[in-house]
Parts: sequence; structure tokens; C-alpha cells
Amino acid sequence: MQRPNLHIRGLGLPDGEPVEWWIVDGTLSAEPVNDADTVFDGSWIVPGLVDAHCHVGLGPHGTIELGEAIAQAETERDVGALLLRDAGSPTDTRSFDDYDDLPRIIRAGRHLARPKRYQRGFAIELEDESQLPDAVAEQARWGDGWVKLVGDWIDRDIGDLSPLWSDEILKQAIDAAHDNGARVTAHVFSEDALPGLINAGIDCIEHGTGLTDDTIELMVQHGTALVPTLINIENFPGIADAAEKYATYARHIRDLHATCYPRIGAAREAGIPIYAGTRVAHGRSADEIEALKGIGMSPTEALGVASWTAREWLGRPGLEHGAPADLVCYLEDPRSGPEVINDPDAVILRGRVF
Repeated sequence: MQRPNLHIRGLGLPDGEPVEWWIVDGTLSAEPVNDADTVFDGSWIVPGLVDAHCHVGLGPHGTIELGEAIAQAETERDVGALLLRDAGSPTDTRSFDDYDDLPRIIRAGRHLARPKRYQRGFAIELEDESQLPDAVAEQARWGDGWVKLVGDWIDRDIGDLSPLWSDEILKQAIDAAHDNGARVTAHVFSEDALPGLINAGIDCIEHGTGLTDDTIELMVQHGTALVPTLINIENFPGIADAAEKYATYARHIRDLHATCYPRIGAAREAGIPIYAGTRVAHGRSADEIEALKGIGMSPTEALGVASWTAREWLGRPGLEHGAPADLVCYLEDPRSGPEVINDPDAVILRGRVF
């Protein structure tokens, strides 16, 4: 059934210039349309927010029921996060593409890890690292253009974080993803896993708390992006407290937490593209945007890497003629703080007003 024509007017970001859009059957039009209902005539209009690292379909023990995954997606939608890069989930959410009231999801398939080297129930665990290129190719064909590796995790035999994969196998695996039209990202906390991943041509690093001057320079050379999930890093002290029997690991995690903001700030200063992601803190994009100001981003830049800039990176349109009508409207300037972002005056998804 065709939806009624809609009309919105306000100030667009990032430039703050007046904009006016008509919405016809879920699509933006710059051309006036007769008999359109004006649903927003106020201040600020922003392309739908982007959560560039989330896990719709992931629970504390792995797979969850679809109803619970729907609730996670609805939580994202209600704060205006309308495009989600799902960075690994054991639950098949592809049926959500048929729902007109849920955010659009770009899926990375399943995490790929080694046995006992990630959280139980989350990943496909490969007995031999030689299986990684084929596993990556399979996930590349299954997903929506991304593959997710676990780059490091605690190795209980040495009592600290360590890489999961050799440099040689990483090169083969990332090449396999690229050959199948997918980009690759990886969970990385520590310093040691980064050089092998970056030199192998990985497209993005998640968290990146172990960045050094040398690996920042490598990321610049290779054009590697970063999604730091800063609000997730705030959990590091609790992780360390729960792992006191591994004293070296606990100390390492605390050190990574203490130096996180300066390291991520240095990455930004070097020109590494950074995007906003919340991990499993569904609906907290506003908090991540606020945290990104702490690494030196201006309010406009921080909002952009959770909206228009992130959409460009992911190959999805913002506010332009013919684009899907996915946008968020605010009576107050959303750059003023999380209390505004958390309370949008209208969320429009696929031309439907929430």
C-alpha cells in the first residue's frame, strides 16, 4: 500500500542551511509534491544516525530469539540510529530486511576466532588457522560486504592478550575477503596484533586501544579506518577486576584503559577516519558521540561520524534526491548534547514517521 506524501522543512546539517524535502513512497524528493502532509516544520534535520559497531542478534551467551533481536533493533531506531553495521552476530537477522519498521542492517556474518580465544558462543571457532581464508570467503558471501575477525584475546597459557593469527594467514584471509567483494574488520585491544592486521590490508580496526605511533602511521599509509567504541572501553576496569588471577592481563587492560583517549586522539590528529559505534550498548549513540568530543572532535564532526560521514563510508546515501527517507528531526540543535540526540522530535524510517 502506498504511503501518504509527506513534507519536512528545517535546517540541514552539516552546513546549517535551510532545507525542504518531500517524501513520496518512502523516498526523498527535492521537487514539491501536491497534497503532502507537513510532519516537521522546525529546526534541525539530520540523515539517520549510524551505529557503526553494534551486534543486533547477540546476547550474553551468543544466539538469542528473534523477538529479542527485534527489540534491540527497535531500541536503536527509537533514538534515530537507522543504519547499523552489525559487527558479528550468531543470530540470523536477514529476515529483518523485510520489516519496514526496523533499521537497515549491514551484516558481517559470524565472528571468526580460534578455540577458547573469544567469548563462548559468539564465534565460529577454527581448529587450525589454515581454515581462515576459506571461512572468511564463506562469511563474505553470507554477509553484506563485511567480515569480522577476532584479532586478539587473552591467551590463558601466557596470561595476557595475544594475536590469534599469523601474519601470513591474515594476508591470505583478507585477500580472500576482498576477492569476494567484502571489507574486513577486527576486534583488537592490544598492541601486538595491530601490525599484522594492518599490513595484511585490513579495512578497519575495532576498539584500537593498543595503538602506538608506529601503528597509527601504518593505518595512515594503508587507509585503515577505526571504530573505537569508547563507551565500551569504560568497561575495562571491570574486566580487569574479574580477571585478577591473570595479573599481567589485568594490568594490561587497566593500562589500555588509562591511555585510550590520548591514543585515539592521536589517531584522529594523524587523519585516520574514525566512526561511532556502541557495541552492545544499544540505543547509546548519543553517549558515543559525546565521548568522541573527548578525543578532540568538534560537535559537528562527532555528530557527522555518527551520521552523514559514516553513511558515506558505508556507501549509503544521506539526504539527497531519490535517497530513502531515513532521517531524524530535532527542535533543538543535536550538536548541543546527548540529551537532545536521545530525544528526537521525529524519526522517519523508510518514509514512516515514528
